[in-house]
Amino acid sequence: MEGLTYDTVLAFCQSWSVVYFSLMFAVAFAYAFWPSNKKRFSEAAYMPLRDSDGDE
Repeated sequence: MEGLTYDTVLAFCQSWSVVYFSLMFAVAFAYAFWPSNKKRFSEAAYMPLRDSDGDE
């Protein structure tokens, strides 16, 4: 563990965080545009516009 300095740990974290967040973005993008989720997201998009009587 003597070979680990602040600069090497920082460089490792910075380089792999780009990979991690790119992967998480790809997963979120795929989830949002997955065909089976279309109905659920369409219903959620119009939820604020529905006339609600408060008895739900």
